[in-house]
Amino acid sequence: MKVVRPRVRDDLAALEGYHSPQVTVDVRLNTNESPTPPPPAFVDALAAGVRDVAWNRYPDRAATGLRTAIGGLHGVGAEQVFAANGSNEVLQTLCLAFGGSGRRVVTFEPTYAMHAQIARTTGARVVEGERTDDFALDPDEVRRVIDAADPAIVFLCSPNNPTGVVDPPEVVRAVVAHAAERGILVVVDEAYGQFATWSALELVDDDVPVVVTRTYSKTWAMAAARLGYLVGPPWLVAELDKVVLPYHLDAVTQLAGTLALDHRAAMEARVAEIVEERGRLTAALSDLPVRVWPSGANFVLFRPTTRPGRDVWRGLLDRSVLVRDCSSWPRLEGCLRVTIGTRDEDDRFLAALREVLA
Repeated sequence: MKVVRPRVRDDLAALEGYHSPQVTVDVRLNTNESPTPPPPAFVDALAAGVRDVAWNRYPDRAATGLRTAIGGLHGVGAEQVFAANGSNEVLQTLCLAFGGSGRRVVTFEPTYAMHAQIARTTGARVVEGERTDDFALDPDEVRRVIDAADPAIVFLCSPNNPTGVVDPPEVVRAVVAHAAERGILVVVDEAYGQFATWSALELVDDDVPVVVTRTYSKTWAMAAARLGYLVGPPWLVAELDKVVLPYHLDAVTQLAGTLALDHRAAMEARVAEIVEERGRLTAALSDLPVRVWPSGANFVLFRPTTRPGRDVWRGLLDRSVLVRDCSSWPRLEGCLRVTIGTRDEDDRFLAALREVLA
């Protein structure tokens, strides 16, 4: 019998998956994780809570307790919060509800690659706008692209990944105002929001089509939990229930996300330490033959000026230090991105980088 393999969708045939190298090294600074774990008290509380999980029953489908706790963190009701398996699933659910076949989604490059990836896998067409040479948003370019593309969704990322640039409040407000007049949803991805000096959460309002997405992976040191959420208007959150899978958020993840919020002081202290270390690392990089971009996140983008970025990445890997190689990404030729680690990890990175550049 001749077997014919089924074909993937035509629009996915040439699409590559999103990957980050996973190799065994002494110093891993490539995926923007927290350099330190959550406090032991959180781990103990979670272990105790797991013993009481009703494993034979489905979890709370609406994640009411978790959404209420997140809402309390931001001063909103549970009806304004949607939680899912990492902020990527939040983005996917938004694209399923408001994007999809026959609709367009706008990004401003370079930015987080999963915005375009998720939009395409859910059937939308992606229209790319350009950032400036300093990776800032140009309000004129934003208006031009929105008016020409007439998209369903506009993605912003602030602090932007992988550049670290924080979009100014007045620019984001202008984008939201321009989009709102046309019935366009603006998604502000704040995966690194707590490391920055301002948040678009202040723009969320019942009558404004804007949402802010957050993740537990970075500031809450819970990348292993895969938990993210958004804050937005109640009417928008209600629409997401139409496309999200039933019982998509398991009981342990809901428990972990709720208990973590009891340790806000520890999170804020960890963020402050990372921001301080970011300043030290940036200053040290500035003394080397590299171009460094200012960052409002837990990573720093830099471009070696005396050697190709790919060669430098390989040299660091040979010294058991892993950073993110962005040199093959459009508009980021020669660029590398380093996550802020512990002081010892960063010293190891700097020593290896000096050797490679020498």
